[in-house]
Amino acid sequence: MAVLSNASILKKYLSLDQQGLVQAEYIWIDGFNQLRSKTKTLNKMPTSVSELSEWNYDGSSTGQAEGHDSDVLLQPVAMFADPFRGGDNKLILCETYNPDGTPHATNYRHSCKKVMDTYAHTKPWFGIEQEYMFIDPETTRPYGWPRNGYPEPQGKYYCGVGAGKIFGRDLVEAHYRACLYAGVNISGVNAEVAPGQFEYQVGPCEGIDMGDHLWIARYILERVAEDFAVGVTIHPKPIQGDWNGAGCHTNYSTEEMRQEGGLAAIEKAIEKMSLKHFEHIAVYGEDNDQRLTGKHETGHIGAFSYGIANRGASIRIPRHVGKEGKGYMEDRRPASNIDPYRVTSIILESSLGP
Repeated sequence: MAVLSNASILKKYLSLDQQGLVQAEYIWIDGFNQLRSKTKTLNKMPTSVSELSEWNYDGSSTGQAEGHDSDVLLQPVAMFADPFRGGDNKLILCETYNPDGTPHATNYRHSCKKVMDTYAHTKPWFGIEQEYMFIDPETTRPYGWPRNGYPEPQGKYYCGVGAGKIFGRDLVEAHYRACLYAGVNISGVNAEVAPGQFEYQVGPCEGIDMGDHLWIARYILERVAEDFAVGVTIHPKPIQGDWNGAGCHTNYSTEEMRQEGGLAAIEKAIEKMSLKHFEHIAVYGEDNDQRLTGKHETGHIGAFSYGIANRGASIRIPRHVGKEGKGYMEDRRPASNIDPYRVTSIILESSLGP
């Protein structure tokens, strides 16, 4: 079930004067790798997260605590403009902490930040391609699909144009513009191979910013879809059968890889990553075995491979990178439902560590 937002009525209230006060939407990741948020009134517009106070919530309702000791603390770590309320209002990304001040078990940002700080001198850049699918809440099938049966086979939908090919472009455009307003480093969007499936790209981002920007982009997409009364899924195989799954292809480079002769550094990093293939798979998303079958532009989950311009490999070196001898690699293994903090940190540790 979903309820369509009444934008014209809401606009009447959002245009009211806030009397100099600011609404800050505190956002966090719950115990199910999903997003939660709640709002706090501030006396003035913050210019830095250091000006924001700690807050808390009931972790027993988010899969993160027991009822007898349910407080989980919220520590602001990143701030974005609020595209839904506008004005001086803010979106605040938070880390989660236990009452004793230790990071919560689901707070993967904390450990990721340590890794990023350790290897900051290498200037690691990441770019993540987030695939997802819109879902019709009434039918629970992909948005635009017939209530019974299936649409035409894949082939005409990827980067398609026109009715009967694209289902949900209004939502895609709204999300794109909202991300730009918020300050998310969104670099592009496109329709994907399966009908009702899309992708947006975030990056290049350096270090911890990659995870921060992707999570806020996900939050904005969920909020935009709310307005349109449409569901969003980032399950890696939302529809069984001869339909493409959904991934989070992760592009990665260091300063050395981007300089002349950097291809050697890329290949060295890939060789080191190959030795920890299954450690990567363990944090590359739930149900990823349904997607990494060796079909539909994927490598098989049980084997590591890489190659130039090979979309069936675990890691692809883009053709222009092979030609120019420098650039970046694309890890095609991560599923669409990854926690980007876990993925970017293991890539950095595996490729640069001992």
